Amino acid sequence: MSLILKRLSGYAPHAASLVYGLVVAFVMVVTPESAAAQDLKVQDIRIGVHAGSTRFVVELNDSVEPRIFGLPDPFRVVIDLPEVDFDLPEERIGDGAGLISKLRYGLFRPGTSRFVLDLASPAKVTKQFILKPDGGKPWRLVLDIAPTTRADFIASMRPSAADTPKPVLAVPIPTTPRQNARPVVVVDAGHGGVDPGAIGVSGVYEKKIALDYAREVVRLLKASGKYEVVMTRNRDIFLPLRERVRISRAAGADLFLSMHANTHPKRSTRGFSVYTLSDRASDKEAAALAALENKSDVIGGVNLGNYSDDVQNILIDFAQAKTNELSVKFARDILVGQVKTSASLLTRPWRSAGFAVLKAPDVPSVLVELGYISNPREERLLVTRKHRQELSAAIVEAVDEYFKTTQSAAL
Repeated sequence: MSLILKRLSGYAPHAASLVYGLVVAFVMVVTPESAAAQDLKVQDIRIGVHAGSTRFVVELNDSVEPRIFGLPDPFRVVIDLPEVDFDLPEERIGDGAGLISKLRYGLFRPGTSRFVLDLASPAKVTKQFILKPDGGKPWRLVLDIAPTTRADFIASMRPSAADTPKPVLAVPIPTTPRQNARPVVVVDAGHGGVDPGAIGVSGVYEKKIALDYAREVVRLLKASGKYEVVMTRNRDIFLPLRERVRISRAAGADLFLSMHANTHPKRSTRGFSVYTLSDRASDKEAAALAALENKSDVIGGVNLGNYSDDVQNILIDFAQAKTNELSVKFARDILVGQVKTSASLLTRPWRSAGFAVLKAPDVPSVLVELGYISNPREERLLVTRKHRQELSAAIVEAVDEYFKTTQSAAL
């Protein structure tokens, strides 16, 4: 961040102070659950379709007290449990039946695991109960779901105050800019927890590939001794998009890398690509990808009703313009050239669109698409240790080159 503050000084007097003093980060208040249920396990999941209703059953090794509520537009039923181990005979993410169009589950925040049931149409929970072990069967959480109207869904499934995180003002960022002794690089592993991201042809989750590559990039950056390095997540947990941006800004980041893997309806599509922020997408595919990525909070079952659209409109124009210039320099002029010897490139490998995770006004930020897990050959390549090491090394070389050129230009 110190790097961009130097460059901002040429745009307007006291630009750095304006950025720090006027931009206020919003955060979600999270109260961790008790860690007493660490040994709690989900052993199986079943969906039963009946005339006029759908039954959702979760088998567990102990009793639980769930919190159940609904979120509209799109319609979802959210089931929060204490933190559990999903000890399932097979992965069930994406499976749906009856009124449940899709199913997602995972760690939502420390102490809380979450199921998100995407609904085909408005429906409400008409019955919920716990069955004790009987006849060799384990504990069972049972929900019966039946069709309803939108108005009734909103009235009957409304989240309680305990289910609705409230946005509050964080401690204001100091008006005196922090001068980093070493450049700060924040590495963000996309998706996570209840949000699996894309699903590959073999069933591999984008969230796992993103975390594997993020860890390798972080390892190499730290080993160089040149940088302060921060990860937004280092385990399989859900993080809202705003929280990823907040972590980056709170760390005083000089560069933000968000790691992802892509999919495409055409299985022949493959190649590495990198995206920067733009209000106008470079093409329809970039716009569609940004729209999908920006739904991560919805997929995770976050109630966005408390957040004004103004939260994303607090960017200071001249600061954002200079930040974007540096983002493009890294993505288009450096990263693409470094990676081409280690991976195949997508046609037009640098693109731009309105990714929410790239919207820190004072941190050069890029979203890296490592390749396409919808392409069988590239998916197999992406999960290999050799390719992960080679591609991560190329990304780190690009980081080195970026800071060499930007630091010399700032002198």
